[in-house]
This record gives sequence, C-alpha cells and structure tokens, in this order.
Amino acid sequence: MLYLVPSPIGNLQDITLRALEVLGTVDLILAEDTRNSARLLTHYNIQKPLSPYHQHNEHKVLQHLVDQLVGGKKMAVLTDAGTPGISDPAFLLVRECIRHDIRVECLPGATAFVPALVNSGLPINRFCFEGFLPPKKGRQTMLRKLALEERTMVFYESPMRLVKTLEELALYFGGERQCCVSRELTKMFEENKRGTLLEVAGYFSGKTVKGEIVLVVAGVNS
Repeated sequence: MLYLVPSPIGNLQDITLRALEVLGTVDLILAEDTRNSARLLTHYNIQKPLSPYHQHNEHKVLQHLVDQLVGGKKMAVLTDAGTPGISDPAFLLVRECIRHDIRVECLPGATAFVPALVNSGLPINRFCFEGFLPPKKGRQTMLRKLALEERTMVFYESPMRLVKTLEELALYFGGERQCCVSRELTKMFEENKRGTLLEVAGYFSGKTVKGEIVLVVAGVNS
C-alpha cells in the first residue's frame, strides 16, 4: 500500500487529521528531504523510519521500494511542501505500483498553486498548470506557444529566476498582460503582488526575493 501525503506549504496546522493518522500507521515514510520531514513529524510526535526519496535517487531506489510494497509494506511519500507528484517526485513510483497492482491512495490536502490561483483575481473557470518552465532547452519555444494560450496559466518559479522570467514573459506575452506573484503562501510574510508583467517585474527587481513562488498569468484574451 502506497499513500501520497500532502504536507503543509508553510503553516504546519494546514496538515489534515487523516494525513497525521496515515503517517502514524505506515511502516516507512519516503521523504524528499528527511530533515524537513523530521521537523514535521517531531512537531506532531510521530516516530517512523524515514528514507530519502527525491529526484536524484528515485530511479535508483524504485525497484527496491516496489519489492517491499509487493511484500506487504505500507509506505507514505512526503515531499517538502504540497502534494507529492506536483513538480515533486512520485510519478515513477505510482506508475510502477499500478503496474504491480499495488494499491495507491492520494490524500487531499495542501498544494501551492490552488490558493495562488484563487486569490490572483484572474479568471479561474479554465486554467492550465505548467509547473517550472524549461531553464534552457525549449524555453523560447514554450514561451512562444504559451503566448497564445487563452486559459489562465500557473507556473512555479525560484526566487533567483523570478524577475528574469517575468521580463521574458513580458517580451513574449506583452508587458501589459495581467499577472499575480504569490510568495510565502500561508506563512507570516505571505505576499500577493498583482499587476501587469512589467509592473510586477519592476517591483521585484528592486528587492531581495525569498520563499516559494507561484506565478499566475492571464490568458491571451482575458
């Protein structure tokens, strides 16, 4: 049995009661970062073995994990923040579990793009989630394609690349395209900056940007 357990994106109280129950009953917790997961588990007095599971080792440990699951072990995947599989490891393991008829359950819970999308003020009746843009290869092709997208678009971005990405989007989409940058969601210094791509790029270019970033951009005809 494999559980995908969403973890808080900031405020530790945003974990569900069911998630805590599952974490307390599994045999092993697969953690994207064992240090971050240990802090969460300690906060809720949960003592379970932790094993690293991240983008750098997920191929290497895949078969070993599947063998244990086939043997009857119960495991939970816990990423640093949000729902496993959303721009975080989980897909490979889920796919192999399905191939081996291993039961998989994904618990509902925290994910960063939903609150960012809802509070952006942009149309949410139709949207697409693009995750992280390609850092190099294929980036320009992707931007040209997305410039014609009519749905509201949701991206993840790192603080170091935020201003560059906003400037590139302004170049390909037009500087007057509306957007919203949500930073440090659910934390003490949460910030939601709304405006045109050029306005928001200028705002963040004059300050040090920290924290997890969600960028929401209006579609071409919004």
